[in-house]
Amino acid sequence: MEIDEIVHAVIPSPNFDERALPVSMLVLHYTEMKPIETALGKMVNPDAKVSAHYLVSEAGVVTQLVAEEKRAWHAGLSYWRGHKDVNSASVGIELDHPGHGGGYREFSDLQFEALVPLVARIVKTYDIPRANVVGHSDVAPARKMDPGELFPWDRLAEYGLCLPTPQKLERGDPFDNDASFYLALERFGYDITDGHKAVEAFQRRWRPEKIDGQVDGQIRAILFQLLLDRDRGDAR
Repeated sequence: MEIDEIVHAVIPSPNFDERALPVSMLVLHYTEMKPIETALGKMVNPDAKVSAHYLVSEAGVVTQLVAEEKRAWHAGLSYWRGHKDVNSASVGIELDHPGHGGGYREFSDLQFEALVPLVARIVKTYDIPRANVVGHSDVAPARKMDPGELFPWDRLAEYGLCLPTPQKLERGDPFDNDASFYLALERFGYDITDGHKAVEAFQRRWRPEKIDGQVDGQIRAILFQLLLDRDRGDAR
């Protein structure tokens, strides 16, 4: 691991192993630990058995912990679009942040400005589809809420680094019942084992102004548009 213009420091973590899959995803997290030294200490502690490839501080300092060719231990029990070993298929980035348990707040501009070139380089290196730049809550909806409803996904989408929230809903509400919505949600990529939590995760990402775990016409229309765009090839 070498320091460059994007990565400001390298602190090697022992918590990694070998990948079993090629990289096709990028997963964003928050640490939910303050100060940052607490999170950093945990990710380099062999007893903790957790890590990520990168940690981005609120001041915009990017620290690499695990080489990208290795499998960091950031996603835990997770699933996305058929992948049950998300750790093997992904690069994990932790964002220094108090999280929902420590006074949830907006992410700092300095942090976001440091994150953008890092994500851009990773996406370009591995040709990661925009639909596979996701949050921890997307791949582990029953367990996780990070990076949460205040993460600026649409700002990231302006750089072409993740999917934007659909603004034009061409077909309105197309699903006849909740069961058809859940099947479509699974088709899009989510684990629907816990349906309520899966809906919350979808809302947190795509309709963050209202997160109640209830299926309604607006999120049905958003999901259908996402699938329609993907089938057209517009959502890569």
